[in-house]
Amino acid sequence: MTTFADKPWEHLEALIEAGRVKDLLDFFESLSPQETALVLSRLDEGDRTTLLTLLSPNDAADLIEDISDEQAALILGELPASDAGRIADELPSEQVVDVLGELDTSEAEEILQSMPADSAEVARTSLNYPKDTAGNLMIADFLAYQEDTSIGEVNRDLQDNQEVYRTYNIQYIYVVDSKNCLVGVMRIHDLLFSSHTSLLRDVMIRNPYRVSADAALDEVSEEFSQHSLLALPVVDSDNALLGIVLPLAVEEAKSKRTVKHFLWLSGIIGGEEFRSMPLVKRSGRRLSWLTLNIVLNIIAASVIALYQDTLAAAITLAVFLPMVSDMSGCSGNQAVAVSLRELALGLLRPGEILRVAFKESTLGLINGIVLGILLGFVAYLWKGNLFLSLVIGAALAGNTLVAVTFGGMLPLVLKKLKIDPALVSSPLLTTVTDMCGFFLVLSLASAVLPRISG
Repeated sequence: MTTFADKPWEHLEALIEAGRVKDLLDFFESLSPQETALVLSRLDEGDRTTLLTLLSPNDAADLIEDISDEQAALILGELPASDAGRIADELPSEQVVDVLGELDTSEAEEILQSMPADSAEVARTSLNYPKDTAGNLMIADFLAYQEDTSIGEVNRDLQDNQEVYRTYNIQYIYVVDSKNCLVGVMRIHDLLFSSHTSLLRDVMIRNPYRVSADAALDEVSEEFSQHSLLALPVVDSDNALLGIVLPLAVEEAKSKRTVKHFLWLSGIIGGEEFRSMPLVKRSGRRLSWLTLNIVLNIIAASVIALYQDTLAAAITLAVFLPMVSDMSGCSGNQAVAVSLRELALGLLRPGEILRVAFKESTLGLINGIVLGILLGFVAYLWKGNLFLSLVIGAALAGNTLVAVTFGGMLPLVLKKLKIDPALVSSPLLTTVTDMCGFFLVLSLASAVLPRISG
C-alpha cells in the first residue's frame, strides 16, 4: 500500500489544496533539503505557484534557500514578477545574484524592478559582470571605514548597528580614503586590542591583497590558495572598493563550473535540465547539441563517401574503421586532459603551442607505432593478409600521431580564442580523429587495393 511517506508530494498537494499554511510550514520543517527539492519537483507549475502564494515572502525564501539555484530560478520564473521580487528580496544578497543569474536577462530584470531599489541595485551590480568573475561573485555585506576614523568610532558603529551587521560574514574591516579607494585592511584582533583613540590609518595593514572586478574565477581561487585569506576585496579600475569575495563562493562557483562542463560533455547545454521544466525548453536544449553533432558526423562520414568503391571492394576494412578512430580518439583525449590540467595549474601558457606540439608529437609517434603494430598483428592473425595488416597498422600509427598532437594543442588554441576548451575540445577532437582515421585507412587501402580485395 502506498503511503504519504512513499510519496510525500501527494500529502503536500492535499495541504496546498486545503490552504493550511501552518501545516505546510510544519511539513517542510520535517524535510531535509534533498527531500524539499524532491517534493517541489513533483508538483505541477500551478501547485508550486499556489504554494508560494500561500506562504509569506520570508517563509517562501526559506524554502528557496533549501534547493539548488537552478531549481530556485525555475520556480521563481513561474511566478508573477511582483511575487518573485518579494521573495527574492528576502534571500541573502549572494543567493539573489546566483538565482537571477540562471534566468534570462529579461526575466531577471522584471524581478529586479519589482524589488526595493537598494536591494535591486546591489544585485544588478553583480549581475552586470560576466559569470565566474570576481564582480559576479562578490557580496556587498562588508564593513569599510575611512582612514581617519578612530577605533572608538568603529566600535560605536558596530554597537549601534549590531542587528544589521549580525548577518554579515565579517572577517576583516576595510579602510578606504575619501574617494572610497582601498588603502588598507584591519583584522578583528587589531580592533579589539587597539586604543580607542587610534586612527585606522595607524593600525591598518597597508596595500592589502585585492582582485579586480573582472578577474576570472581561477585567478580569484589562486589568490585564496596562495595567501590563505578569509575574504578578498574586489576593486574597480580606479581601486574603488566594490565588495568582497568569500572562499565558499569561489568553491561553489568551481563546483558549478565542473557540473556545467560535465553536462556539456554529456550533450546538455544551456544550463542544468530538470524533468519538471517545460517540455519544449528541454527538447530545445538537447536538440541544439544533437543537431551540431549531425553536422560533425556528416563531415566525418563524407570521407567514407569518397572511398566507397574501396570499401565495397574490401569490406573487411569496415571492421577496422571504428577501431582506428576510437583508439586514436582515446589517445587524443589523454593529451587534451593533460593540457587542460596544466592550464588550470598554471604550468602551461596558451602561447606555448609549439612546445606542446613537439612534446606530444614525439609521444604520439612512439605510442602510434606500438599501437599500430599491435592492431596490425591482430588484423594479420584474423585474415592472414600482410598488406591489410600494414594498412591498418600504419593508419592507426598515423592517426594516433595526429590525434595526440592535435589534442595537446587544441585547448591552448581555444584558450587564446577565449573559448572554454573544456566544452569544445571533445567534439572537435572526435571529428578530426574520425576524418583522419577514415582517410588514412581508405587512402592507404586504395593504394594496395588489389592485394587486399581478394
